[in-house]
Amino acid sequence: MSVFDRLSSLSPRSPSRPSRAADAADAADQSVQSASPTDRSRTAHVVTAAVRGLQAGFVATLIMTAFRLPILRSLPPSANFWTQYVARDDSDPGDHPVAGLVLHLLYGVQAGAVFGVIFALQDAERSIEPEQRGIVWGSVFGMALSAFGSQFMLKELLDVRLENDELALFHASHLVYGIALGAWVGSRTEGVEDPEREYGYNDE
Repeated sequence: MSVFDRLSSLSPRSPSRPSRAADAADAADQSVQSASPTDRSRTAHVVTAAVRGLQAGFVATLIMTAFRLPILRSLPPSANFWTQYVARDDSDPGDHPVAGLVLHLLYGVQAGAVFGVIFALQDAERSIEPEQRGIVWGSVFGMALSAFGSQFMLKELLDVRLENDELALFHASHLVYGIALGAWVGSRTEGVEDPEREYGYNDE
């Protein structure tokens, strides 16, 4: 075999190295592309959970307010916050009913969004129904908010001291909030894609 024939037989093998490099680059691109839908799906899952929590927080705050107003016959502490840090005048918290209620609703909605995300990200056993987990963890979440509100928001931030009976109703109202919040989120989370069909809302 001549030298020319030997060079000709070797020439098809020369592109093998660039081909391997290209294959490696393609594999890397495919791995990135395969990961991106997962990231998008996780982000969409968190956003959906936050929206679900916003809805639950709105409903739970209305229920909580309807529970506490006829009993305490006073505005939520958010009215005190508005008077001290926004109005900054000699007015009484009772002079700002709309602002106090709107601020209270805003607090409840934001807390609901936080709970919705936390509840969706937790790794729970499938043997426990989401409604049951929602009520349990919603109660815990509501009492945690109540402890934070009574110890920091009222005492430290607003300098408000509640009587024992008022403090008991303060905790009870937050427990009502937590139960309503957890029940709403749990009934609309995994395993309950269609609440109307699941619970027979349309059954006659």
